[in-house]
Amino acid sequence: MSKTGGMADLVITNRVEGNEKIMEEAPNPSSDDQPQQQQQEQEDPNQPAKRKKRYHRHSEKQIQQMEEFFKECPHPNESQRKELSIHLKLDPSQVKFWFQNKRTQLKSQVEHYNNNRLNEEIENLRAELERCHAALKKVACPSCGGPSRYGEMSFDEHHLRMENAQLKQEVTRLSRMTSNHVGNVACSSYTNVSSTQNHMPSHDVGIGSYGVIPSMVGEMYGTNGSGSYLPTSLQVAPDPKKLMIVKLVDAAMEELTKLAMVGHPLWLPQNNQFSTEILNEDEYFRIFSNGLGPKLLGFKSEASRDSVVIIKNNINLVEIFMDVKQWSKVFCDIVSRAMTHEVLSPGMTGNYNGVLQVMSAEFQVPSPMVPTRRSYFARYCKQHQDGSWVLVDVSLDDIRPNAISNCRRRPSGCLIQELPNGYSKLMWIEHVEVDERASYYNLYNHFVHSGFAFGAKKWVASLDRHCQRLALTMLPTMLDHGEGKQCIVKLADRMKWSFFGGVGSSTADIWKTISSPCDDVKIMRRTSMNDPGRPSGLVLNIATSFRLQVPPIRVFTFLRDGKFRSQWDVLCTSALVQEKEHIASGRDSGNCISLIQVNQLQNDNQNMYILQESFTDVTGSYVIYAPIDVGPMNEVLSGGDPDFLGMLPSGFAIIPDGPILLPSPHGGSIFNAGPRGSLLTVAFQVLVHNKTTGKFSPNSVASVNDFLKFTMKKIKDAVMDDSNKHLLDIQISQL
Repeated sequence: MSKTGGMADLVITNRVEGNEKIMEEAPNPSSDDQPQQQQQEQEDPNQPAKRKKRYHRHSEKQIQQMEEFFKECPHPNESQRKELSIHLKLDPSQVKFWFQNKRTQLKSQVEHYNNNRLNEEIENLRAELERCHAALKKVACPSCGGPSRYGEMSFDEHHLRMENAQLKQEVTRLSRMTSNHVGNVACSSYTNVSSTQNHMPSHDVGIGSYGVIPSMVGEMYGTNGSGSYLPTSLQVAPDPKKLMIVKLVDAAMEELTKLAMVGHPLWLPQNNQFSTEILNEDEYFRIFSNGLGPKLLGFKSEASRDSVVIIKNNINLVEIFMDVKQWSKVFCDIVSRAMTHEVLSPGMTGNYNGVLQVMSAEFQVPSPMVPTRRSYFARYCKQHQDGSWVLVDVSLDDIRPNAISNCRRRPSGCLIQELPNGYSKLMWIEHVEVDERASYYNLYNHFVHSGFAFGAKKWVASLDRHCQRLALTMLPTMLDHGEGKQCIVKLADRMKWSFFGGVGSSTADIWKTISSPCDDVKIMRRTSMNDPGRPSGLVLNIATSFRLQVPPIRVFTFLRDGKFRSQWDVLCTSALVQEKEHIASGRDSGNCISLIQVNQLQNDNQNMYILQESFTDVTGSYVIYAPIDVGPMNEVLSGGDPDFLGMLPSGFAIIPDGPILLPSPHGGSIFNAGPRGSLLTVAFQVLVHNKTTGKFSPNSVASVNDFLKFTMKKIKDAVMDDSNKHLLDIQISQL
């Protein structure tokens, strides 16, 4: 067998058959019921004779052999069922129905177990919640004397109460000091400072037009500027560190708002068409001299600002940012994992105004060669009086030192302004400090240091692309096509999240890194069990990156277009490739979800579907796909549950190598990298053993590594071929 054929077999064996429609067998009547039926027939001789059904009860030996086969392969194909029926002397339909009923039984058992476990957790949480409520009713805030729960008052009211209590203490302390020199001072004339609250400057600064705020003057941290803050002498509090966090996020909110309003010379516009601005560090430290302090030794600063108009209302955008699960999924190409550790303020009832939470997150570039960045920070959300929203992140490393953080987030976040017709205007500011000693692979030095890897442009582009996709896939014309296309979109979501979970250098809990034959290849493994969306067994994830002296748009077009697929995909080497479904997911014609039908010319049993999603923006392009068997996919298209369709995604991430900012032929939505080319990351997920108790062998790892190298060589040769260059250039010019 040729090397190509062997690799095709390796990949094809990883396709997973889905569930078939369940047809239950009629119950076999017991022997006790038969005399009763005969007696009824004798008592009523005039009744027409009924057709008796023939029932069959499997023998213990037959059941035992089918049970053993089920453990190895719960989804036998037609040929396997036929062979098994001959061996057991059964009809193929009987074997088919037995396996269907067995899968249904197993599924019911798993659901029953999960339901019981969830019910126990719910009861435990309910009991814990009742205990917490009972304890909180008895507690009063020792700082202000008011209720200790944020939910009983607004965040601003709680803030002012604490400030009032601290000012009372400060006035009392100063009165005692001056009484030694001037005489007794009537403390009562100073301690009633609640009346001054009406004269305090408001925190709700208008940002409707992103104009300049005249009142925003003075120092930003610990002094009186345009807003009032907790005094720096906070000492008496139930948890001093929590009060320090409240003070920190309040000052960070003020700094972020000013960073959004001020232009040149604080922000230096770049000489390009994409409106990204870079922070002037000298001017920043002059204006915010009392901020988070000087830059840490050995750290470098990355700060950028960008804006965009989004097809989504401001309330839904705020929900995306404050719900950590939504935030991780929307920005899955940037956020490899995230967690909310603590909610310090639940905010106002019914929305996220005033919510303050402590979070941690890991940020990635879609390549195994770039180390991840980890941050531990507070996120604060506030709505201004004009209806606009501000969300700010700020690191807590100085208040709560931790070992997970290697990236310091100075005040970063976004300002969201509502526009007519469900649109929103968003300005994003990303300001971080990272350890310069972190070693980046030389391929990605330029891309990471340019700010496009983690900067404001990357966040804005990802959010804009997500909102475009959601708007187009929820159009009435899409919904009119029935559940089939909606199921394809749902499958594509799951495929994309799974791909980004294994393409970067993150080592999340589900993956375990194993030794690699070379430094530039990352290999991870996981055991999949009782996961309806994945095949059961041992899965290898292998990824690497390399440089191509070809512009990104040419690489992207080559990999996503079915006309060229047979030149690099071993599944399509000798097959007829045809796009069966096409769902637009963005303004760019390359942003789409496709269901590709692959008909093998030599073996009909190896026919399959390939689910593919391709998308591109100014910071990179992606092609993600997963092979799926014909039967399970047809069930999903007919309205079946896509959550039980197992698949293993593979794909490509295309990053500009030293981008030259030139417009693309179809609207400027992708960089043309010029002669410096592209950085291509290739990642595959392969099922190497269908038993969870199996072990990885060196031969399995070597085979998958050879398959990766083979695909890389095919892609390099094909995109550099002169005939392909000509065809690709023609195709690009028609976009």
